[in-house]
Amino acid sequence: MKKINFKILLITLSFLLIVPQLFSQEIPERPTPPRLVNDFTGVLSREQANQLEKKLVQFNNQTSNQITVVLVNSLNGIALSDFAYTIGEKWKVGQKEFDNGIVILVKPKIGREKGQAFIATGYGLEGAIPDGTTKLIVENEMIPYFKNGDYYGGINRAISVIIPLAAGEFSSDEYAKTTTQGSPIGRIVPFLVLIIIFVLMRGSRARSHSVGAGIPFWTALLLGSMMGGSSHGSWNNFSSGSGGFGGFGGGSFGGGGAGGSW
Repeated sequence: MKKINFKILLITLSFLLIVPQLFSQEIPERPTPPRLVNDFTGVLSREQANQLEKKLVQFNNQTSNQITVVLVNSLNGIALSDFAYTIGEKWKVGQKEFDNGIVILVKPKIGREKGQAFIATGYGLEGAIPDGTTKLIVENEMIPYFKNGDYYGGINRAISVIIPLAAGEFSSDEYAKTTTQGSPIGRIVPFLVLIIIFVLMRGSRARSHSVGAGIPFWTALLLGSMMGGSSHGSWNNFSSGSGGFGGFGGGSFGGGGAGGSW
């Protein structure tokens, strides 16, 4: 039986204890006074930051779910996902008994450096917002706006999707289906359906008893256009509230989430 080298063991334990502390020092300190929207880059105007803050404060007050937005100029050599998880753990985003916190991390594109974004979910919200869903939100809701330099627009879109998902108003499967409506095929489907309905109505003798009978063809196409362009519309109706944020509640993170770059 080999003898245990206590010197190596001591060095290893010291390394394991010191590295997390050094790692944590590269992460921004929890804001004082507490705030859900924390822009360390200046890409958001004060009005934009306040609008997002009000939206998130109201959601926190109504559901206890906590979503924090953090924008930084540099990840300090830390992996994107680790940076987001460490913020969640260090700041204790979410409630301790529910672990219902979410961290939306954005590193804007600066010069030749690529921009990066990540959504980290606490243990308690991984079921409602799985990794595949966070990936879709980053790629479909955030990055298209970020590519145009509209960071407020991308963050607001992401929040407008996350809020009903976290509240259970929509499922991740339902959201995934709506993302296909943004593709060319998804936009054509409503038109095809309405055209078929129109043809069937024209061929029917009992128009007076048909649903939508007598609707002009171009009106039907207009309705199809409205259907095709209504993707995510219901997610933008969450009104902004008022009042200050009381503080983070002690939530934990276990590695859920996904991100992307542009």
